[in-house]
Amino acid sequence: MKKLDERIEQAARGGPEEIRRLVHDPGVEVLEGLLRNPLFTEEHLLVVLNRKDLPGTFLEEIAGHKEWIQSQRVKAAVVQHPRTPRLVSLKLLKFLYLFDLVTVCLQPAVPAEIKRLAEDQIIGRMEQLPVGQQITLGRRSTARVVAALLLEGNEPVIPAALDNPLLTEGALLGVLRRDDLAEKVVEQIAHHPKWSHRYDVRLQLVRHPLTPLATALGFLPDLKPGDLKLLTQDRRMPVALRQYVKAEAERRLQRR
Repeated sequence: MKKLDERIEQAARGGPEEIRRLVHDPGVEVLEGLLRNPLFTEEHLLVVLNRKDLPGTFLEEIAGHKEWIQSQRVKAAVVQHPRTPRLVSLKLLKFLYLFDLVTVCLQPAVPAEIKRLAEDQIIGRMEQLPVGQQITLGRRSTARVVAALLLEGNEPVIPAALDNPLLTEGALLGVLRRDDLAEKVVEQIAHHPKWSHRYDVRLQLVRHPLTPLATALGFLPDLKPGDLKLLTQDRRMPVALRQYVKAEAERRLQRR
């Protein structure tokens, strides 16, 4: 390998062949030299930003470069990089496109705080999104965003949200604890081939005031006696259903 000063010179003044080679150079001074090269393009920069070994100072320099940071692709790549300084990411998040924010949320190496703030940005834009984008979001986004979509209750979005492999039982139970759900959300959870077979989901569905009576009654035989006893005291549930629960609990006691 050539000496550092020679590589820096080549980076700043070299042609396309030298640039393609030097984007992989380990020296940060070489990468800074590339930024001064008039032949260095956005595509070259994106190759550099794909490297996981970049120091935070270099990423901060990119974020402060008026020409490069105008690009949405560069903004997204900087925020998605695991070594980008926190304050730099915070500054750029609000400028990212919707599905760039989704990508940020899904990157394992991105700090949890940045992911959480990216989710906040997505949820804040949700009401203004057309249905097609909400459906795509339901299929691709994180459990917290999917839960927020379910709370919106837009009927065409519900199946995509419930089928999302990232949706967790904990997030879904949080949705079911809300009384202000759209009835269609409760109904589709109650008939979903995956979620309707989860014990804790069934228990929460029985508690929910919008669950159809026939559906709730169908879940009672599978519930544990201790849970049945607790349900008889749950005033969130309709009186008629609590009577059925009480009868089921008494039937279980008689069978012992």
